This record gives sequence, C-alpha cells and structure tokens, in this order.
Amino acid sequence: MVILGIDPGLAIVGFGAVEYVAPRFRVLGFGAIRTEAHTPVGDRLQIIHESMRTLIDKYHPDDMAIEELFFDKNITTGITVAEARGVILLSAKEKNVNIFEYTPMQVKQSVVGYGGAEKKQVIVMVRSILSLGETLKLDDTADALAIAICHAHTGGSPLKKYFNIK
Repeated sequence: MVILGIDPGLAIVGFGAVEYVAPRFRVLGFGAIRTEAHTPVGDRLQIIHESMRTLIDKYHPDDMAIEELFFDKNITTGITVAEARGVILLSAKEKNVNIFEYTPMQVKQSVVGYGGAEKKQVIVMVRSILSLGETLKLDDTADALAIAICHAHTGGSPLKKYFNIK
C-alpha cells in the first residue's frame, strides 16, 4: 500500500510518501510545498492544488492520510489552514484517492506511544522507523511522514475492512 501523508498549511504543506508492506516501510519521497507570504491567498491555494495533483500523479497513493485541524489560539491562521486543507482534500478526491484523517494526538500515540509527545520526540521516532537519519529536518515533513506511519499502523490494518472503518 502506498500512503501519502500530509501536514496541511498555507505557507508550508509537508508531504511524505511511503510504501507499507507490513511490517516494513519504504520511503518513496518527502518534502514540502511552499507558498510565499505576500502572495494573494487564491494564488497560494492554486499552487497547493496544482502541487498536490502533481504529487498524486508522481506517487500514485492508495490512501492519503491528513492531519485534522487543531485550533489553538489564532483563529485567523486556522481559517487559512482550513482553506488549504480543503484544497488538499479536493485534489485527492479529484484523483480518486481514499482520504483518512487523524488528530495530532492519534499521530503522536501511534508513532511515539504517547499522545502528548513533543515535536522532537516525533522527529526522532520518524527517523528511526523510516531509517532516515539526519536527512529529515523540517517539522512539517516529519509530521507528514508521522501521519503516514499512523495510517499504516491503524487505517492500514486489515481490521479496517472487517469492521468497515472509513
């Protein structure tokens, strides 16, 4: 199964593509889609949409796993991230890719074993699980790969089909 993990954002969309054949992972690619701060929002969303379609064409994922939104203090930032997330979901739907959503706590629990883990712990575990060493530096990319790992460990389970989990 090929999984495309996505950490949504307007300025930076982290992505990570992995192939998972239990219990092994093979990293197909990872990185970030970046948009410039002073570019109109509509243009930034178009860049994300086109870039996502290109990524889907490149990796041919069976599933896309994306982080659910978590609003902390800045609602304005949350709204623009929600807009970007909507474009990302649309891109997957247009390409007939299955979409699965996970909360930050679910991702941390799956990857680190503790839902309250810190970013550094997530990065260390992602590097270890995927044998990436120091090549993984960007938080958004590490989060995207963590989301893909989470999906492989939970959404990718054969029990998903048995219990009809979506």
